[in-house]
Amino acid sequence: MEYRNNITEFILLGLSQSKDIQTVCFLLFLLCYLAILIGNLLVMISITSSQLIDQPMYFFLCYLSLSDLCYTSTVTPKLIIDLLATKKSISYNGCMTQLFTMHFFGGIEVFILTGMAYDRYVAICKPLHYTVIMNRQRCDAMIAASCAGGFLHSFGQFLLAIFLPYCGPNEIDHYFCDVYPLLKLACTDTRKIGFLVIANSGLMGLVTFVVLLISYGVIIYTVRSYSVENRQKAFSTCSSHITVVVLFFAPLLFIYIRPAMTLPEDKVFALFYTIIAPMLNPLIYTLRNMEMKNAIQRFWSHILGSEGNRAKDITAFHHAPS
Repeated sequence: MEYRNNITEFILLGLSQSKDIQTVCFLLFLLCYLAILIGNLLVMISITSSQLIDQPMYFFLCYLSLSDLCYTSTVTPKLIIDLLATKKSISYNGCMTQLFTMHFFGGIEVFILTGMAYDRYVAICKPLHYTVIMNRQRCDAMIAASCAGGFLHSFGQFLLAIFLPYCGPNEIDHYFCDVYPLLKLACTDTRKIGFLVIANSGLMGLVTFVVLLISYGVIIYTVRSYSVENRQKAFSTCSSHITVVVLFFAPLLFIYIRPAMTLPEDKVFALFYTIIAPMLNPLIYTLRNMEMKNAIQRFWSHILGSEGNRAKDITAFHHAPS
């Protein structure tokens, strides 16, 4: 039997139907989004305006902040607007665009986190060869590979969703367009496509997560022979990255590694990798990192110093004899 796609828009049911909860969520997520913008922009500007950009770890952190900004911006602004909107709709084209961009930037983030783990592995396990192995050309190539990997991943998800026939209903039990909720609306047998989604998203996330665990296992094994001071220093450089990885991958694997089905808890778990992780990443990487703290302090000192000098110039101009 052949089906035609006669859906022109989807209705996003969002997180809750309660007006009071929607109002509270609106204020909460608006503050979260402002924190994401300010925190990640501050990290990017502080790194690019200092010599930290020449160090691979901060080079990757700068791109991680950029991918965080782009990733959360594909979902969060729409969520915030819909919390106050009477009709929470998204066009068919808008839905497919959101799905593609979300998985594109999410894929980039997964591969950048993998690159950062490799950087820590080389820095701790092969310190004498670090500058040779992690040169700027290789770092640039790793960022380019992350973008290519993110594109291939998102393009696969996009193809799986866009060729499905949707003939009603058109209500998505989520706050953004994703593959599993769309599979639920398709008026055809989606079991085979569900396996492809698991192979694309689930296995990619699982394999990457296992690689990250192995790399940190090797690091922990290597630092056993270090002195207490050097061991603590090595762990301090890795602890921030491990925290970010767990925050991002744990809820992601919960959703994508199981058979193609939607659960009410999915929306709550999705908040972790679409909003909470991008918001906490700048804090996690700066609170325990003295170099980042110094870079941010120098940036603000420069800004405040420039403002102070400008104020002095204006005052001197007004008091100058005519």
